[in-house]
Amino acid sequence: MPKETVSKRSAKTENGKRSKKDKTGPKRGLSAYMFFSQEMRPKVKEENPDASFGTLGKILGEKWKAMSDEEKAPYTAKAEEDKKRYEAEKAALEKSG
Repeated sequence: MPKETVSKRSAKTENGKRSKKDKTGPKRGLSAYMFFSQEMRPKVKEENPDASFGTLGKILGEKWKAMSDEEKAPYTAKAEEDKKRYEAEKAALEKSG
């Protein structure tokens, strides 16, 4: 007799619909790569005007991987600041509510 599998989709309510995520909380902090991507995407798009969104992502990923730790440092610093902002907003929300 086969074992019953438990699916990860079992978090539904009684009427079969999944509860919506609470959108009142703070936005999560961005990663260093996301800060890099936001800054570089317009430049890469200008260099490759016919490239699709996926192709632009691949190009950005290759550029990110080719960068040294020193070149990534400003983006890492921004990510750390954004993480602190998120944690502070999250703590304030938990304290107030």
